Amino acid sequence: MTVAMQIRQGLPLGTSVTIGRSSPLGATIVEGGANFSLFSRTATAVELVFFDREGDTTPSRVIRLDPATNRTYHYWHVFVSGVSPGQLYGYRVGGPSDPARGLRFDPAKLLLDPYARGVVIPTTYDREAAKREGENAATAMKGVVVDPSHYDWEGDLPLSRPSARTIIYEMHVRGFTRHPSSGVGEQTRGTYAGLIEKIPYLRELGITAVELLPVFAFDAQACPPGLVNYWGYQPVSFFAPHPAYSSRRDALGPVDEFRDLVKALHRAGIEVILDVVFNHTAEGDRIGPTLSFRGIDNPTYYILAEGGSRYADYTGCGNTLNGNHPIVRRMIVDSLRYWVEEMHVDGFRFDLASILARDSAGQPLPNPPVLWDIESEPALAGTKLIAEAWDAAGLYQVGSFVGDAWKEWNGRFRDDVRDFFRGEPGAVRHLADRLVGSPEIYGHKGREAEQSVNFTTCHDGFTLNDLVSYSHKHNEANGEDNRDGADDNRSWNCGVEGPTDDPAVEALRNRQVKNFLTVTMLSLGVPMIPMGDEVRRTQQGNNNAYCLDDETNWFDWTLLAKHADVHRFVSLLTARRLLREVEHERRRVSLNTFLKEANKAWHGVKQYAPDWGDSSHSVALGAELRSEGLHFHLILNAYWEPLEFELPNLGDGLPWRRWIDTGLDSPHDIVPWLEASAIPSGSYRVTARSVAMLYSLASTGENSSWH
Repeated sequence: MTVAMQIRQGLPLGTSVTIGRSSPLGATIVEGGANFSLFSRTATAVELVFFDREGDTTPSRVIRLDPATNRTYHYWHVFVSGVSPGQLYGYRVGGPSDPARGLRFDPAKLLLDPYARGVVIPTTYDREAAKREGENAATAMKGVVVDPSHYDWEGDLPLSRPSARTIIYEMHVRGFTRHPSSGVGEQTRGTYAGLIEKIPYLRELGITAVELLPVFAFDAQACPPGLVNYWGYQPVSFFAPHPAYSSRRDALGPVDEFRDLVKALHRAGIEVILDVVFNHTAEGDRIGPTLSFRGIDNPTYYILAEGGSRYADYTGCGNTLNGNHPIVRRMIVDSLRYWVEEMHVDGFRFDLASILARDSAGQPLPNPPVLWDIESEPALAGTKLIAEAWDAAGLYQVGSFVGDAWKEWNGRFRDDVRDFFRGEPGAVRHLADRLVGSPEIYGHKGREAEQSVNFTTCHDGFTLNDLVSYSHKHNEANGEDNRDGADDNRSWNCGVEGPTDDPAVEALRNRQVKNFLTVTMLSLGVPMIPMGDEVRRTQQGNNNAYCLDDETNWFDWTLLAKHADVHRFVSLLTARRLLREVEHERRRVSLNTFLKEANKAWHGVKQYAPDWGDSSHSVALGAELRSEGLHFHLILNAYWEPLEFELPNLGDGLPWRRWIDTGLDSPHDIVPWLEASAIPSGSYRVTARSVAMLYSLASTGENSSWH
């Protein structure tokens, strides 16, 4: 490049700009500078734009890529000397503007690199400016050049915890410590660093894996006016951690602070699972902003309809990522590899994962290439893969999601357990199947006992407290006149809608909370509870609080004292769960084989006489685990009156011991496993709407391959 060209493009004298290489994609630090590579099949012009500060109105450098020399196939590439980590950059991409054919190039817009490893969001960021005509450099997000090798992991390695001893805690990075009662300093509240301070709480609770709501950089302005996108399901990048969750303000801070969090969690024996959104982006529908993908290669990145003029929407968010296009498939796998290899995460929960089973026309595929690409990628072998096996357009694949290694959020577990404890007719048969790993759903696949991720509540819907306190949603704060959010909640308010001072209602709610927690933790599968359910966190009946960054969503740490009995209950449940035998998992025993080997029987109030009728509201499960000298008898009574249940005679003078009875007040509702006291044999009376767990040990062994 001549001196005149350097001056004209705003480059410092002595800067070397050469052709560069097409691989790898993104900005890559190499000897002497950085290589940049961008895919665009239909672009006719590309500019690489550098900035000194995130809010600068004009670039510090502009490098125009020559399509004759800086383009190989559909990859635009360039090497720039002197570039170091922390450099801010973006692209301007020109090409045909023909929305009717799906071509939406706008060379005035500053675009994020889809492979940017870091993102900065200026305080002046304006989503609306990315919709209007004209340039938007001062108000646009910008990419950050990152060198992933510049971090000391201090020997950190994946934990590879067995699924049989995995307890997932679904949580929000900001919401966990943002409340003033968290005790975290103002500077680190609501950040990765703030979460690090609270790791001892997670350990004491018995959590072995945190499932973080989206931490990919997202657009917080993608929501109704006056509100904020709090959950984070509006991604703008699949490689960069969300910068607003960092207590550091430098461009590289979020990357290192996130890795500090992962390293600290691993030291505490806690795995990190990310909730990832590979089904849509924050660019919305045809009137949405041009932030990245839309302005780089719209027909490649999105599923389009009506000749390209409209975005197919299987997500409910305005667009759908074209996940089975070869370029998008590669990006998804590259993203997952990056988070595993460079950020050391242990697993992923795929939001609306069934969308990845759709082709470019939106039709479900029998063998979706992207799903097999993910599962067969060697770098991801052993990584926990969890699918939310449905989408927003009616594709429901719980029990039929494609693949050999995926676990699934079991939505039917949630629905059937809720139905049972609210007294719905015909719920007993379904509940029984959910207790033993849902073989009706998963048995045909010959998969392991832990394929089902069991949950009663999650971020999307009522909290556990609200599930037993509200029969109807109350989403007025969302600004949509209570139209948003699900209407089918299968909840029951126990007689009063919302908060109450009635001690009888409050006692029933507390009992129901413990019932749900007991079944979630004791059923075969991987249990998951959301942040705050262990202290009865409330959202005041809001079942879709995605847009509220306030105390509606934040963890109120004063609840720890108010509901200490529930917190204690969960801690003792998890303590026992962590003793679970893992030999069946090591031997790859299938769910069906596991159930055949277990000496189990179903009972009602009479031994061996379960009532499977529609009007039945109780059932008991008994089993003998001979290799460990353990008998257990789990009794579930959702009837509105107490019931007396016959107990098997164990012989040899072995007594039954009461571990759990949710009908009793704390601390008798649950006791440490080996401190359970003997009860009179013959029968056991279970209070209305209560759960009891009895066991007998022939020896002092502590392990059990069932619970």
